Amino acid sequence: EYGVQLREKQKIKRQYGLLESQFRTYFAKANRQKGITGDNLIKILESRLDNVVYRLGLAPSRKSSRQLIRHRHILVNDQLVDIPSYILSPGDVIKIKEKSKKLDIIHSSLRRIKDNQFSWLSVDKASLSGSFLQIPERADVPLNANEQLVVELYSK
Repeated sequence: EYGVQLREKQKIKRQYGLLESQFRTYFAKANRQKGITGDNLIKILESRLDNVVYRLGLAPSRKSSRQLIRHRHILVNDQLVDIPSYILSPGDVIKIKEKSKKLDIIHSSLRRIKDNQFSWLSVDKASLSGSFLQIPERADVPLNANEQLVVELYSK
């Protein structure tokens, strides 16, 4: 029982590239919100800037999206943001900085993705930008982990 719960937590942590302390903080935040804690946790994780840059297709992986953000290539609402854990709000516009638009990693990543894969995001390949339209519902998020087991683990 405990081993299965721990494995699910590790799976989610690794998929989103989080440290234990970050994950605990997000869990505590999700637990304080109204609604189902597991769903709230996934919504928070999907709202992180590094995840959205990856989901938009501006980076081939979450690690490379973190690097793009840390190296100051990403603008949110025309403001430079260099914090990968920045939580986006619905309506935020994510852009590649003008000087960074020539980066090969961005163009090769964009070629690999399908147009508007996710209903809560919109991407404009021509301008290398995208919008965070809404906080996603749990059913829309492609995650092969059971977040309820994580809730049970932390509820002990």
